[in-house]
Amino acid sequence: MKSFHILRSIFNIKLIGVDNWGLLFTPRQALSLVVFAEKLNILEDIAKKEMEKGLWLSVKTCLALVLDRLADFNTSLCVLNSVGGRGVVHIFGRQALGIVWDFMETNPFNDVGANWKAGLEAFEKNIKLSTGIGGSSEPRLCNAVDHPLPDDSAALFVTDPPYYDAVPYADLSDFFYVWLKRTIGSDYREYFSNLLSPKKGEIVQLAERNPKYQFKTREYFECLMEKAMAEGRRILQPSGIGIIVFAHKTTAGWETQLQALINAGWTITASWPIDTERPGRLRAQGSAALASSIHLVCRPRENPDGSLRTDDVGDWRDVLAELPKRIQEWMPRLAKEGVVGADAIFSCLGPALEIYSRYSSVEKASGEKVELKEYLEEVWAAVSREALNMIFEGADASGFEEDARLTAMWLWTLRTAVNGNNSADENDSQTKSLPGYSLEYDAARKIAQGLGAHLEKLSHLVEIKGNTAMLLSAGARTRYLFGKDAGEAPNGCKKKIKQQKFEFMLEVKNLKSESGDWAGEFSGRPGSTVLDQLHQSMILFGAGRGEAMKRFLVEEGVGRSPLFWRLAQALSALYPAGTDEKRWVDGVLARKKGLGF
Repeated sequence: MKSFHILRSIFNIKLIGVDNWGLLFTPRQALSLVVFAEKLNILEDIAKKEMEKGLWLSVKTCLALVLDRLADFNTSLCVLNSVGGRGVVHIFGRQALGIVWDFMETNPFNDVGANWKAGLEAFEKNIKLSTGIGGSSEPRLCNAVDHPLPDDSAALFVTDPPYYDAVPYADLSDFFYVWLKRTIGSDYREYFSNLLSPKKGEIVQLAERNPKYQFKTREYFECLMEKAMAEGRRILQPSGIGIIVFAHKTTAGWETQLQALINAGWTITASWPIDTERPGRLRAQGSAALASSIHLVCRPRENPDGSLRTDDVGDWRDVLAELPKRIQEWMPRLAKEGVVGADAIFSCLGPALEIYSRYSSVEKASGEKVELKEYLEEVWAAVSREALNMIFEGADASGFEEDARLTAMWLWTLRTAVNGNNSADENDSQTKSLPGYSLEYDAARKIAQGLGAHLEKLSHLVEIKGNTAMLLSAGARTRYLFGKDAGEAPNGCKKKIKQQKFEFMLEVKNLKSESGDWAGEFSGRPGSTVLDQLHQSMILFGAGRGEAMKRFLVEEGVGRSPLFWRLAQALSALYPAGTDEKRWVDGVLARKKGLGF
């Protein structure tokens, strides 16, 4: 087969010795795929004598896509399916190509799967499912910033935009492009006129990845994204609806997309999470990735004649007064419909942004323009406060210190990723001993800020590394909570935390040897916050020191605080099932009545 030479841009990590598409296939795999392509063209000559051209072209196109699917399962980067199945995992288990040290090869004629027959059956099933839809469509190849449709001609505008440098779409698409060019390239010359897929004008940020794409900077991405959103509004009728699908979990990504929409003349009216992410995908394993994509519902901010409204100025005080009322309406509704955690937080953005984006600009009494970033800070704060009210079942959460408020909100935010669609079996070792719970740093910072907490002052609870913030679990805080001074983290505490995946009982033994009979007698003083005291009780329970826990709760008086038990009840509902923390806090709660509380 031909060699299509490319630079590093198709890879998130450079593959050893691979600089063209042909090297992704073994000689046997390449030969079988080439033969399939040749037979498809031979079949065309026979079918043309019995079928009309339009029908045969449709059939040939489907068969060419089946061949592309087969190629996806027949490369030297396919691996054994070790997660709940057998056979092979296709090369695009995630949106990148990475090094594998051993690969799994499949027979394209096998009877199990990942074969030619399975591809045909999949297409047949989809064709049957789509026959009842009715109507027809005409695909167009065009640039998102220069669409051929006239003004106000579409009733619906739907797009799933790229997210900065998350996926090098055009480069990855070349994997399929080269095979389609072999089979149907001559039938769709306008689509396959180039050696590879077009790269100029692609709205992605790749300047840092590939010297060839120095022009694809962050500023380039943001500028073209805004132009694409403006072009979508131009072709949409004034009464039309826009749908923007978004699954990027960083707040920076959200802010950029939202700013592009508002600048382009859109009013964001709603946002809904829809399960679109496959739970078993490689991207989701061991990650706090969103279980859903958020669909932003938008309307053009236009006059009846289709011209953009530019003279609507909102008052900052009115916007701030309306915001908490809108959040209070939506949060209970989302919870009732089973939308919780990160999905619920992002789902509130749509209703909250409608207040801001209905205006061409929002100004303070001084005439200063309020930027979207400042408004989003207020949105995060309002969502956090309302979520806490729900977590603590309407009770006044102001009695808890900032570490308890942050912990509850953090766990609630991750609930969909750990306990939702990606829930793991209780016997799964991944759920037994978690060193902590990770969030994208900027999202964690904004949640903390909305709760009146400061991450930089909570180093004994939150560990920050790069763009990731980790809420340390109770077990990972053992040395901090039971060191020589429970109020201060000992020197080297963080270094030891990193070694605890998860040697909990070893840490207990080490502390015992350092502090005498630590495990039998509680020699440390109660923590200064309710959360610290609860974590201390949980660790004593986990270490099997029931008498020490009893003395701590009864004699030290920790258990006489209603806040202690209310926080324990809340965290019991928030800790992921199957974790040590869930078992420990439930163990503490089970002894409440027996201890006389």
